[in-house]
Amino acid sequence: MQIVDRLRAFRARMEEENMAVVIVPTADAHASEYLADHFKTRQWLSGFTGSAGTLVVGREQAALFTDGRYFIQAEAQLAGTGISLMRMGTPGVPSVAEYVCTLARAGERCGVDFSVISAHFAADMSDTLAGHEIALRDTGDWFASLWTDRPAMPQDPVYVLDEAYTGMSAGAKLSAIREAMDRAGADVHVSNVLDEIAWTLNVRGSDVHCTPVVMSYLLVSRQEALWFVDTKKVGEPVREALFAQGVYLREYDEIQAALEAIEPGTRVMIDGKKLTANLCAALADTSIVQRENPAFRMKAVKNDVELANLRAAHVKDGLAVTRLMYWLKQSAGKAEMDELSVTEKLLSLRAQQPHFISPSFDTICAYRAHAAMMHYKATPESNAKIEAADLLLIDSGAQYLEGTTDITRTFAMGEVTQVQKEHFTAVLCGMLNLQNAKFLHGCTGIALDVLARGPMWDMGIDYRCGTGHGVGCLLSVHEGPNSFRWYKSPTRSEDTVLEASMVTTDEPGIYIEGSHGIRIENELVCRKLEENEYGQFMGFEAITCAPVDLDAVIPEKMTLRQRAWLNEYHAFVRETLSPLMENDAERAWLAHATRAI
Repeated sequence: MQIVDRLRAFRARMEEENMAVVIVPTADAHASEYLADHFKTRQWLSGFTGSAGTLVVGREQAALFTDGRYFIQAEAQLAGTGISLMRMGTPGVPSVAEYVCTLARAGERCGVDFSVISAHFAADMSDTLAGHEIALRDTGDWFASLWTDRPAMPQDPVYVLDEAYTGMSAGAKLSAIREAMDRAGADVHVSNVLDEIAWTLNVRGSDVHCTPVVMSYLLVSRQEALWFVDTKKVGEPVREALFAQGVYLREYDEIQAALEAIEPGTRVMIDGKKLTANLCAALADTSIVQRENPAFRMKAVKNDVELANLRAAHVKDGLAVTRLMYWLKQSAGKAEMDELSVTEKLLSLRAQQPHFISPSFDTICAYRAHAAMMHYKATPESNAKIEAADLLLIDSGAQYLEGTTDITRTFAMGEVTQVQKEHFTAVLCGMLNLQNAKFLHGCTGIALDVLARGPMWDMGIDYRCGTGHGVGCLLSVHEGPNSFRWYKSPTRSEDTVLEASMVTTDEPGIYIEGSHGIRIENELVCRKLEENEYGQFMGFEAITCAPVDLDAVIPEKMTLRQRAWLNEYHAFVRETLSPLMENDAERAWLAHATRAI
């Protein structure tokens, strides 16, 4: 079925249900960024495959709202569908609510599935539309009948992650959550967020592509914890391990009835920005305590065991990326290669590392102009042959038992232009500026973001995304609350103070449509430095361990301090990886690739 046919069937259902407009978000029942295939309804209806976007369908018009990471991709994928592209964050583009109000008249109805939107979103949208006398209504899941070959819910087994990797038992984490409940005066806490639940219970699975989580809900009372999950996926050893920590299993689809059965007046702690509108409605007779889920910030501050494991994961991952760089440099112009074959080569190098599980997201292997699309994914149709010239951007990561990695390197495959070298050097300087920042405790991502963007802003260039995000430990490659960006985002927490042991990426870039894209990314661990009469000073430790391609650098465009920073980082890479290289030729190449400039 083509997109236009799907939209026609969808509009027929709208007419049956007397809906003037329907909102189809990129969302599941768990406030997830990356979705299990079962929940990719917006992708099925629009044809747009990006990870972020909201589709609004009216009787005659439809529009997809997405951010700057996806402008180029969305424009290409929406061509011929009749769906307009709304470039969020650019002048003249309305909000979703404003656009809805242009499609519906007073007295009409706007629909959305309350099982995949947060209570906060539903309340805000309802209030805005009410001002125009438009009613927001719950459609339920129309795709159950419209999407005839819809993927089933995931069925892969669950496993327990040992304390040798987590550093803390599930029982201890539940105790910490109960302490947070006590401070809030709550009797019960409910969470629907998959990575928070996986972190709390020390369980992992493979229900979401590249993200080792389990479709489930968690209800914590003072006496017990109830885990709502498809119990067929949970073997007896996992059940016993959870039972020993005071965790009891219930079926996944029993969550709504369980919430409706909570005694009226019970004080229930929820995060209305994450818990779905339908589940919040099930708590109508209770006393709601609105709080951020306690696990959200707990998991962001890594313990010593997690940090040690993350460092080990990055050495393994850096070795794989460095071996790929060596192969690229030796093979450019000699061996046939393209975006897909290089992606497979990197996967094979990672798979050689002990405890490798999977990529942490779909690898972005983007040659020449493809790299200007921030989240490009090569397909057989788009797959570009890589020659001995120009720039190749590879943004990739992996899941190991020890943790999650995310690294970007841009490689000069041969001759590159002077402009490309200037852009590459500016991106490198921005990355180094942030990586080597020294700041007082209390600073946030907004306070530091300009350090990374400064060299690009000096050139009159910007990038339409954040500079960095938190990273989990064998969890989501994107997690909060820590991040770097200069502007306030409704979905991020830039006002979060950077605490010791938070892990955040540092990944500025330049993207020139139709020409090239450059990104260089390291992961940083926030650390305490000296404390004096001015307060506690903080800094960062880079744990990503792979060379930056010096073939695209103009040293004269760097300050002496920036060159010293790069030389110090490359000395760390060389000393760490040299003993792990396979032979003298690799070691000699690594010494040259990490030479002082």
